Amino acid sequence: MEYGVQLANLDFSQLRDRAQAAEAQGYTVVTVPDHIVMEGPEKSFDPKNLSYDPMIMVAVIAEATKRARVGHLVLCNLFRHPVITAQSLASLDQLSGGRLVAGLGTGWTEREFRMTGLPYPDITTRIRMLDEALTCMRSLWSKDETTFAGEFYRLDGCILFPKTVQQPAPPILLGGGGKGLLRVAAKHADVVNIIADAGTPGYIKLENVAKLTDDAFTSKVRFLRDEAARHGRDGAKIRISNMVFTTILTDSPAATRATAEGMAPMFNTTPEGMLRSPMALIGTPDECVAELRRRARDWDVSQVIFGGGIDPRTQQRLADEVLKHL
Repeated sequence: MEYGVQLANLDFSQLRDRAQAAEAQGYTVVTVPDHIVMEGPEKSFDPKNLSYDPMIMVAVIAEATKRARVGHLVLCNLFRHPVITAQSLASLDQLSGGRLVAGLGTGWTEREFRMTGLPYPDITTRIRMLDEALTCMRSLWSKDETTFAGEFYRLDGCILFPKTVQQPAPPILLGGGGKGLLRVAAKHADVVNIIADAGTPGYIKLENVAKLTDDAFTSKVRFLRDEAARHGRDGAKIRISNMVFTTILTDSPAATRATAEGMAPMFNTTPEGMLRSPMALIGTPDECVAELRRRARDWDVSQVIFGGGIDPRTQQRLADEVLKHL
C-alpha cells in the first residue's frame, strides 16, 4: 500500500516544509490540486483560499523532496492545451528526476468556467476531450513527432523535447467517478482515484457523496476492470486510489461512534455507512488500521491519499500511530 498527502491552501514556505515533513514521515506521494477557486460541498468556498499555479507548486515540492512521487490530483484538462500540459509535465518529470505522477481529469467546478468565460462543455464532451488529450500527450512524450487529427485537437508534426525521464510516459493517474471517466481510465490510466461524481452537476453534491458507498466503490472498480479488458488491457494492473477528504483520529471507540453519528445526517447515511465511506477515515488508530486493511482487501485499493486540508498534527499522527502499523 502507498500513502500520500494532498497539500493545498499553503504559501510556498509552508508547502516546502509540509512536503519535506511528509517525506520524512514516510508518505511516498505528495500531490496538489488544480483550481482557481477551491469549492467544498454544495458550492461552498473561501474567496481568500490560496490558489497558486499548480505547476510551480509541484516544482517546489520536487525541489524540497528526494524520494516521494510528486504530481497533481488532478489537473483540469480544459485549463490548458494538451501540448502545453505535456511540456509542463515533462519539465516536472525532468526536474524531479523521474518522480512525476501525471494526474489529469475532465474539470468539474462550473464556477471556475463561468467566472473566467472559459468554455464549459457538457460532461460527455469533456470526456472525449480528455481522451484525445491523453492520446496526444502520450505520443508527445515518447515519439519524435506527433501528428494527430481529432475532434478537438490537431497536431501537425508537433515536436516536444526533452522527453519525460519515465518512458514511454510517467504513470498516468485519472481522477473521477462517472462511467465516462472510468471508460477513459480503462484505456489510458495506470492509477484511478475514484471519487463521488462531480463532473455532471458541476459541483460537489452531498447527494452524490452519499451515493459513493462501500458497494458503489467496489462496483466502480469492477466496471473499470471490465472496460480495461475491452481495450485488451489487464484491468488488474490498473491501481485503485482512494482520496480521503476527511480524516478524524479519535481517542476511543465511543468517540468514534459519536463522531460518526454526528456526521452521518449531513451525508444522508447511517453511522456505519459513515465509517465505511470512501470519502472519510474516522476512528481510533487501531480502528483506522483495520479499516485501511479492509479497503485494501475488499476494494483492492493500493493507494490512499489524505487530503481535504489535512492539518500538520493529523498528518504526523497518521504517520506515527496508523501508517507505521500497516
